[in-house]
Amino acid sequence: MSKRAVLEVIALDARDAVAAQAGGADRLELVTDMAADGLTPGVAAFADIRAAVDVSLRVMLRASDGFAAGDADAVAALVRDARALRAEGADEFVLGFLDETGGPDLRAVEEIVGALDGAPWTFHRAIDRAADRDALRKQLADLPGLDTYLTAGAATGVTDGLPVLLAEAARAGEPGYRQQILVGGGLELGHVPQLRAVGIDAFHIGGAARPQGWGAPVSAEAVAFWRAVVDG
Repeated sequence: MSKRAVLEVIALDARDAVAAQAGGADRLELVTDMAADGLTPGVAAFADIRAAVDVSLRVMLRASDGFAAGDADAVAALVRDARALRAEGADEFVLGFLDETGGPDLRAVEEIVGALDGAPWTFHRAIDRAADRDALRKQLADLPGLDTYLTAGAATGVTDGLPVLLAEAARAGEPGYRQQILVGGGLELGHVPQLRAVGIDAFHIGGAARPQGWGAPVSAEAVAFWRAVVDG
């Protein structure tokens, strides 16, 4: 029997987290400010959520909308955030930055990852804006802790990115392709069987867990419905 697939749900607060866990989420991505596509939550918000649930929590490290890390001061601030969250008990993270050429911003990524003490982390959908996905994967391949890519396969979402996702799944185990593919970004229920069929076993939802929109909390029922589909 194949191992259970990962279902990761975006949570903004403890209420979201409790509902997502009740619905069957294995892991939460913790962010604030979805108007900016998800920024670093405060230490107090992390502590509230950690106290409320016992699933894995991946905490976003991102200070502004877009995929640029910013200048040296901005990167130093993210390093401070990472250390403060680590001190509070955070042990999984999400980050990802590109430079002006569309390649990975190795200076920023390496500096921030250095503050994570080897903790596991996801390189998020910045990969979907990269000039060369394959080159990015190979440049990042040996960074400590990198175990996941959150990707839709295309900047415009999973429907457009499906061919890329299927092709990358076929390369699993190659250098640069040993990380788990976590599919998110316009993911629809109808995509799941095709992705599962090629061995993809991790799925990420945000708006889909909130049928009433981002102004409303996560719905445990919506998460449970996704859990059933992901489990086949």
